[in-house]
Amino acid sequence: MHFTNTPTGQNCKPFTPRQKYIESPRNTYRVYKGTYRGTISPSTYDQYIKRVGSMYNVDPYLIKAVIRTESDFNHRAVSSKGAQGLMQLMPGTAADLRVENPFNPGENIDGGVRYLRSLLDTFDNNLILSLAAYNAGPGLVKRAGGVPRIPETIDYVRKVMSNYRMYKASGG
Repeated sequence: MHFTNTPTGQNCKPFTPRQKYIESPRNTYRVYKGTYRGTISPSTYDQYIKRVGSMYNVDPYLIKAVIRTESDFNHRAVSSKGAQGLMQLMPGTAADLRVENPFNPGENIDGGVRYLRSLLDTFDNNLILSLAAYNAGPGLVKRAGGVPRIPETIDYVRKVMSNYRMYKASGG
C-alpha cells in the first residue's frame, strides 16, 4: 500500500480514514480521533519560533501568542472554516504563501509569520489592526477603518494580546 498526495496511476484510489472528527475541548478546531494525543508543550517549537521571528523581525512572544490563540499548539488543528495547522492558515492563504503542507509545523510557522509580517507592514506596525486583519482579513479591516465590529475578531485580538502580555511577562 502506498500513500501519495499526487496520484498518477489508474490504480490510485482515494483514502478516507475511518476515524471521525472530534471537537477539541475549546470547540475551536477539530482533530482526528486517535491521532492527537493532547496539547504539545509550547516549548517544543521555541527554537524554530525564535529563528523565524528573527528572520522576519517579529517578536517570538507574539508568534507564540498567535499560535496559542489559533490552535493551542496543535499542529493538526482544522477550524470549522477550514483554517489549518498551528497558525491556522486558510488553504488559499497557504497556497499564496507557498506553504505546501500546512500541517507541517515548520512550514506553517514560516508561512504564518511571513503573513503576519506582511500585515504589520500593511498597517504600519499597528499590532491591533494587524491582528484584526489576521483574523478577519486585511480588506475588511481597511473597509472598517479599524477593528471590525465582529465579536469573534474583537475577542481574538483581546486573547492574542492577553497571551502576548503573559509570554512577555513570564519570558516565554
